[in-house]
Amino acid sequence: MFQKLKQFKDMRDQAKEIHTKLSGESCEGTAGFNKVKIVINGAQEILSVSIDPSLMMESERGKLEGYVRDAANDAMKKCHRLMAEKMKDGSFGDFKMPDLKG
Repeated sequence: MFQKLKQFKDMRDQAKEIHTKLSGESCEGTAGFNKVKIVINGAQEILSVSIDPSLMMESERGKLEGYVRDAANDAMKKCHRLMAEKMKDGSFGDFKMPDLKG
């Protein structure tokens, strides 16, 4: 029983370490022919939003809202791919799921 608790604690510690390392990574998502750019970090926090002034007109509002959504989703997808690559290539050390079978 105590061995299982130790495994859970170790797994939680590894997850915290990975989260810290990922926070230092960033990904940029774009939409609207690069007129909208969003940068997020590995913790999936938005770091910056850049919008081309030509989209700031009221008549372009609907388009702009769609582009912001698309750029955020693009950045998230890129970040997920980056995280998967880092996990696969061992950038986060020897992260292994414990054997939780009783």
